[in-house]
Amino acid sequence: MLKMKIESVEPNNYAGKLIIDMGNDNVNKPNHYKGEIECIDAIKSSMSIEEFKGFLKGNVQKYVWRYDKKNGIEDLKKAQWYLDRLIKENE
Repeated sequence: MLKMKIESVEPNNYAGKLIIDMGNDNVNKPNHYKGEIECIDAIKSSMSIEEFKGFLKGNVQKYVWRYDKKNGIEDLKKAQWYLDRLIKENE
């Protein structure tokens, strides 16, 4: 979904600042991790399978630990993403 809003409009300055939200998915495909290869795949390739599973487990714990103090539901969804990936690695 495309969202637009104008912010930072000051008196006598009608130019403002146009913000366009292209619907970034901060849980499944965050813009700041996009590149030629997925960041998670690069991390996996740099570790043994047991290290990678530990990385996934640690991220589940991190996001559950902080969800009520930082990003709420978004952090719970991130924890779920890492838990789903950990399950996939164990199947």
